[in-house]
Amino acid sequence: MTRFLLRGMTSEDLPAVLRLERELFPEDAWSEEMLRGELADQPRTRHYVIAESGDREIVGYAGLSAAGGQADVQTIGVRTGWRGAGIGAALLTELLDEAARRDSEAVFLEVRADNDPARRLYERFGFERVGLRKRYYQPSNVDAIVMRRELRGVRRAPVGFSREQS
Repeated sequence: MTRFLLRGMTSEDLPAVLRLERELFPEDAWSEEMLRGELADQPRTRHYVIAESGDREIVGYAGLSAAGGQADVQTIGVRTGWRGAGIGAALLTELLDEAARRDSEAVFLEVRADNDPARRLYERFGFERVGLRKRYYQPSNVDAIVMRRELRGVRRAPVGFSREQS
């Protein structure tokens, strides 16, 4: 049984998150300055969380931007050896819950056109394709599929995740 815990991301987590970011997204990893900027806006317009294993290793992270009734999934990353353990779903659930707490009407995201597992996860959570950004991811020239999920006026089915997962 794989156990992990979700908690808020802090600046102390940045070295481990940056290592994981570079491992997962070698061509277009976020810089330390970008992540520090995101964390500086917590909790005003940002919400960043990490998933920790039982031995306190960071095995996933995610971030949300929310303002003016709209939210955007900024990033979700799960360590390769931990995929399939429900971490991505738990992180996405937390972001959607936070968007709802902030009274967002909809949540948007971009996903690489060549990332079928991520796209399937988002579709499972009710996201629908609403656009395409040609050559969005650089330097690889990969398109981004823009997806949206309505929050207001949509009855949300319970996902069944609590903050501690096993």
